[in-house]
Amino acid sequence: MNTALIKPEWSALTIALMVLGFIVFWPLGFAVLAYILWGEYFGGSKERAESWLKERKHSFKGRHCHNGHYRGYRGATGNAAFDDYRQEQLKRLEEERRRLEEEREAFEEYLANLHKARDREEFDRFMRERTQRPSDEDRQY
Repeated sequence: MNTALIKPEWSALTIALMVLGFIVFWPLGFAVLAYILWGEYFGGSKERAESWLKERKHSFKGRHCHNGHYRGYRGATGNAAFDDYRQEQLKRLEEERRRLEEEREAFEEYLANLHKARDREEFDRFMRERTQRPSDEDRQY
C-alpha cells in the first residue's frame, strides 16, 4: 500500500507542483513530470527503483553483440561469408562516395570558372562602352 502524500498520477496537486516547478526552475518541472509519468515503476521504494533500473540496463545490454557494438550498426554477424560480402559492399559504396565527391568538386570548379569568365566579359563590355562614349567636353550643346 502506497501512503505517499504525492502519488505519481495526474492530480491537481501534481499538476500544480509541475507548473510551479517550471516557473521556479525548469529542471524541477521536468523532475515532477518524470515522477508523474514514471514514478509508478519505482513504487516509492528504493528496492523497486533499483530493480526497475536493473531490468532496463539488462534489456539494453541484450541489444549488443559480444564485441560491444550495437546490433544493426557495425557489429559482425558471426557469418564470415556475409561479413566479407558486407565489407566488400561498404568498400564499393565508399569508393562511389569518393568518386561523387570528386565530381562535385570538379563541377564547383567549373562553375567558378564560368562565373569568372562571365564577370570578365561583363567588365570588358563595360570598358568598351565607356571608351566609346563621348566625354562631356566633346559633346556639343
